Amino acid sequence: MASSQKSITLAFTGASGAPYGLRLLECLLAADYKVYLLISSAARVVLATEHDLKLPAGAEAAKKALVAHLNCDSEKLEVCGKEDWFSPVASGSAAPKQMVVCPCSAGSVAAIAHGMSDNLIERAADVVMKERGQLLLVVRETPFSTLHLENMHKLSQMGVTIMPAAPGFYHQPKSIEDLVDFMVARILDHLGVEQGLVPRWGYDQRSES
Repeated sequence: MASSQKSITLAFTGASGAPYGLRLLECLLAADYKVYLLISSAARVVLATEHDLKLPAGAEAAKKALVAHLNCDSEKLEVCGKEDWFSPVASGSAAPKQMVVCPCSAGSVAAIAHGMSDNLIERAADVVMKERGQLLLVVRETPFSTLHLENMHKLSQMGVTIMPAAPGFYHQPKSIEDLVDFMVARILDHLGVEQGLVPRWGYDQRSES
């Protein structure tokens, strides 16, 4: 990996919202990020259900399938097994300083909030938090129970950004892809990644007046 290339950890968990995660992955790769991708078992089911994308069980086979699906540079993508404890994302001395869980299930929120670290996704999130990095959780659940809210409040107090998958409509979306891009654009904004997916509020309106 070139020294100038940025790196990030991206995790897919079992919540609905696979299109968000795949579009975010596509945009990060296009922005020349090295992406360490973590996929839970439940996320594989969601990908197959919502995106008709059936990933092989092994990490390398899953990587090949994603590279073919996204038509991306294989050197930019690293798929890690859920118990690959030797992956860079498992250690504070090597892990990227930014991580996004998208989509993020309520169960993952709870595990991260309580430092469970029972799998690589939870451990990677724990590492980013302890190293004072940037962690974004794109939570997809409705309605939120009191327990969900308490867990998110706890994480927010620790500096974690909670971003419910709640796209806006002021850009007059014409398709599901437009709604997905709205949410992905907000995530990229928070990561500091330049994006042109969605017009920014006020700018287009002023130019038309």
